[in-house]
Amino acid sequence: MHILGFEDNPSVVVQPNCTIGLAISSEAAPVVFEGSAAIRLGTVIYADNKFGDGFQTGHNAVIRERCQIGRHVLVGTGTVIDGQVTLGNYIKIESNCYIPTHCVFGDRVFLGPNVVITNDRLPLRQRATYQPEGCILEDDVTIGGNVVICPGVRVGKGSFIAAGSVVTKDVPAGSLVKGNPGRSSPLPEMLDEPNMALSWQKYIDPKTGKLV
Repeated sequence: MHILGFEDNPSVVVQPNCTIGLAISSEAAPVVFEGSAAIRLGTVIYADNKFGDGFQTGHNAVIRERCQIGRHVLVGTGTVIDGQVTLGNYIKIESNCYIPTHCVFGDRVFLGPNVVITNDRLPLRQRATYQPEGCILEDDVTIGGNVVICPGVRVGKGSFIAAGSVVTKDVPAGSLVKGNPGRSSPLPEMLDEPNMALSWQKYIDPKTGKLV
């Protein structure tokens, strides 16, 4: 196993039948845990990944190589992150999501179950010239269950994508998106606030009122 900051770090808990540090190249960098972690049964984590403090997986998650993952990130059961992905801090990804390469998430992002993000507008066509385009989810974005996000889409800060929507184009900050194809409208007042899980509240700085 390729593991750095693991065997000498008792705050990294790995359940049985996990694979950590699966390398596809002899040049792959080790897995790095920068703090505590809970890796649940059946998870596969490739080499050349870095995880911030408080990282968790559900069961049977798969995380491919060259990901940069921030603090207090949860990757749910059965979720696949296909590598070359950047995730910010305080992120919850629920069960059975698919995140392809070249995606970038900001902070305090939520993905409901069965979210599918795509990065290829022309599957198996024009392979010599076409480059994958991952999505960008800005800070405080919420994605409801069973949403599909098309390649290259940017979802603006604070936006809320309703369950079952198909997002085919960029979403302005502070929007509510519903439907197939998704249509944007201004975010209702009741949804116009930062994302905040109850489990994150212990990390709020009492002086600033912000997550640290």
